[in-house]
Amino acid sequence: MSTAAAPVRTGAVLADLLPAVRHRYAVDTALVVGGAALTGIAAQIAVQVPGSPVPVTGQTFAALLVGTALGARRGFLSLAVYALVGMAGIPWFAGGSSGAGGASFGYVLGMLLAATVVGDLARRGGDRSVLRTAGTMVLGSAIIYAVGVPYLALSTGMSASAAIAAGLVPFLLGDALKAALAMGALPAAWKLVGRRG
Repeated sequence: MSTAAAPVRTGAVLADLLPAVRHRYAVDTALVVGGAALTGIAAQIAVQVPGSPVPVTGQTFAALLVGTALGARRGFLSLAVYALVGMAGIPWFAGGSSGAGGASFGYVLGMLLAATVVGDLARRGGDRSVLRTAGTMVLGSAIIYAVGVPYLALSTGMSASAAIAAGLVPFLLGDALKAALAMGALPAAWKLVGRRG
């Protein structure tokens, strides 16, 4: 008897493997809202970094997981809902903040773009092995910083080097730990799905 996992269709993300239902639009809406809520809840896990206006939070990890699990379109929509609701005044940005224009709002914009990119990579198999997942998470994190750090510099008047020191360097170790968690969780989820398929 073979123990090989059944192949899972290519071009799928984890959310695509939910059982087929009659009202797919309702399921997609629930996934999008759920992804936004997960990101908002994870943002409340916040630890202030001395000398930085940007806290360490769980929202970047949640945003990358949402994008990877839901795919580019639903991931983008989830993070768009997260950003728009927070801009409208719901206090679910980092540490219970809300509104646009804060020093860390650029990271929220970066998460929106990153969720879209990692979702596209996941559809191409970027979350099915440890090494591919590592690359996907590193690229997603780089996108968040590519938007967040310049926004931090512009919004606070920091120099580029000061923004890098305050908005990038203190977070690298945490990002490595988050990537390691994803490297274990996502490929394991695919193996589990393959066994059930």
